[in-house]
Amino acid sequence: MMNKKAIQIITLIAFILLATHHNSFGGQVPRVYNIIDYGAKADGKTNNAAALKKAIAACSRAGGGRVLIPAGGTYLSGPFDLTSHVEFYVEPGAKLLASPDEKLYTESAFRANKGEGTIWIGGKNLEDVTICGGGIIDGNGISFMGKELDDSYELKPFNVIDPRPHVLTLINCRQLRIRDLTIRNSAYWTIHLVGCNDVVISGITLLNSIKIRNSDGIDLDHSKNVRISDCYIESGDDCICLKNRREYQEYGACENIVVTNCTMTSSSCAIKIGSENMDRISHVLINNCIIKNSNRGLGIQNRDEGTVNDVVFSNIIVDAHLFSDVWWGKAEPIYVTAYRRANTNNKDAGWRLPPGQTEGRVGVVKNIWFSNIKCQSENGVYISAETADKVANIYFDNVDLRLDKTTEQPGGVYDRRPANVEGLIKGRTSGFYLDKATDVLIRNSSIKWGAKRPAYFAHALESQGVINLKITGLDGEAAFPDLLKIVQ
Repeated sequence: MMNKKAIQIITLIAFILLATHHNSFGGQVPRVYNIIDYGAKADGKTNNAAALKKAIAACSRAGGGRVLIPAGGTYLSGPFDLTSHVEFYVEPGAKLLASPDEKLYTESAFRANKGEGTIWIGGKNLEDVTICGGGIIDGNGISFMGKELDDSYELKPFNVIDPRPHVLTLINCRQLRIRDLTIRNSAYWTIHLVGCNDVVISGITLLNSIKIRNSDGIDLDHSKNVRISDCYIESGDDCICLKNRREYQEYGACENIVVTNCTMTSSSCAIKIGSENMDRISHVLINNCIIKNSNRGLGIQNRDEGTVNDVVFSNIIVDAHLFSDVWWGKAEPIYVTAYRRANTNNKDAGWRLPPGQTEGRVGVVKNIWFSNIKCQSENGVYISAETADKVANIYFDNVDLRLDKTTEQPGGVYDRRPANVEGLIKGRTSGFYLDKATDVLIRNSSIKWGAKRPAYFAHALESQGVINLKITGLDGEAAFPDLLKIVQ
């Protein structure tokens, strides 16, 4: 018989082994389906889609488990789908790489609208899915681009289907977890969640080229009860975007969203709500984030009949700079606008407008709070709407701005694209530029000017067409106080 000390040692070893294997399966060691066992090759050349599909199917038939992409090389793959009750585990030292063969990508990311990319890793009507592991999922985005330009890539022409793949498109999924891995180099949107509920995205590093147009980081489309935390995101287009696309209108509102402890860089807008919004976006908390070297910082860009309400931005540092006209935004650290969408014959019409209509309408943006926001930028806060009733109840508390000229890009302009009015409009750069709104409160805030002050730098605050503007404790003066005064 074993003595007491031996029993203690065995118990300790068992405890250590159990702790080592603790994972998303509630501490149980999952059954592993290694894609190597299904014919995968880590040579960076073989299309491993068939092996991935076999491993995922075997895991699904057994009721769930872990599909393992093991360390040791690069696994090229064309499109494939995930299934329920699967932990898709990309091991540290492994890279899953999208095939550059455009002919493989045939499933549209937006159903009958085939002009806005395809699906690489997909899944529909799933539950209990985890994507994790510490390895790399690479969209091979540069291979789908045309010629490299100064601050972007040319987009290749196409006939009907734009073959550029979205990295991950999951539709109507429940209990979704994406954590602790690197996703990078997307040719179009990176993580697109449509009609998903109960989602956690945590601890991911998302690295897209800041020159690739449409390379959004995380797009929450008609999704609910989503928590995003502790992520680092670099993206050519929006880093995190909330929207309600018309192609998926049956999934209803986008609501109950929390974003916290993230660091972001974008050539467009770091955190954006809109522009596609045919339903309702509400109950959103954005907290404890850092935005560096971005074009626009925090943006609400309503262009459709849907509404935006009850959104709180708090404890955020914003560093914004001017980019070329290729990118939407003109270094506005905070941006709230509401305009009907452009109805010209381009990407922003057609599928964007309600069926059978040639002109849309815009819903109300209301109950928006900005608290403890510290901004350094080449432009000021911009609030603008087609009529004053479309933007209402906007609150600024402890919002501090420092404006300075930091790039060679031309300034003195605001960006209202995509709208049925002039998109890029010239205007004096003021700390707060308010153009048609109702019930705006600014309190305990400040405006300071840097050493480089172009002639278009103007007021601490400029207001026109605002109903019920209240200012308490605004510290600031004009950029050239001998020439200009604070005006309302």
